[in-house]
Amino acid sequence: MVVASVYSAEAADDLVWVKGGTFNNTNSAYSGKNVTLSSFYLGKYLVTEKEWMEVMSNNPSQFKGDNLPVEMVDWYDCIEYCDRRSTKEGLKPYYNIDQAKKDPDNTNDLDDIKWTVTFNAGANGYRLPTEAEWEYAAEGGRKTMNYTYSGGNDAGEVAWYWRNAGDKYLNGFWDWHVIEMNYDRPKRVGGKPPNELDLYDMSGNVREWCWDWFGDLESNVTDPRGSHSGAMRVWKGGGWIGDAFCCASSFRGQYEPYNKAPDQGFRVCRGR
Repeated sequence: MVVASVYSAEAADDLVWVKGGTFNNTNSAYSGKNVTLSSFYLGKYLVTEKEWMEVMSNNPSQFKGDNLPVEMVDWYDCIEYCDRRSTKEGLKPYYNIDQAKKDPDNTNDLDDIKWTVTFNAGANGYRLPTEAEWEYAAEGGRKTMNYTYSGGNDAGEVAWYWRNAGDKYLNGFWDWHVIEMNYDRPKRVGGKPPNELDLYDMSGNVREWCWDWFGDLESNVTDPRGSHSGAMRVWKGGGWIGDAFCCASSFRGQYEPYNKAPDQGFRVCRGR
């Protein structure tokens, strides 16, 4: 399956050009599924608190610092940020957001927000990456070295997660009280080595919202917009609270679109 691209525009310095292709990493959830993506731009770093404040004029993060990744943002916050940043930079917003109309495709009974979000065809503005785009980029795209995590096979070397995100390295079993006492927290963006495409923090630090509803993987690859309905949105990459297995590029996480957490952030995309 080939996913077509209609994108043609110059990108900012903080975006990385991801040349399209097929999933060649044998660890990928998409391996062997004949999925080919067109080229796109992806944020070199997670969106920082400074970048968020410049657009949204507030800072929702629990842990404060200009160069820390913004967190405590739900999926709707990120969609709104993308459109506001596009407008601020003179780009055509990618999304149409109708806050008054409840999305009939949102099957989450506890979600009171349920904005209806549609697309502007051919818009050059910012958006969230799809699950497939995120994973392809995290795995190094055409330059993949077949790593388990983004940029390596040792989680401790390339990712911030619960064992190494505090004052000292933690052993034993996951324990929230121990994590708190160790002062685990998000880390400044770019503090670990990048992957093959010069993308940072795609494993660990904070989990990253993607566009897609969480559903059967086949549903998310048979249509360029992913599953058409659901109750949860996809997150990828793992974060400072979670374990190493969540940081694997192929791991698929799910979270209610209205929920926020101190290990939940995002990066922007432009293309398609």
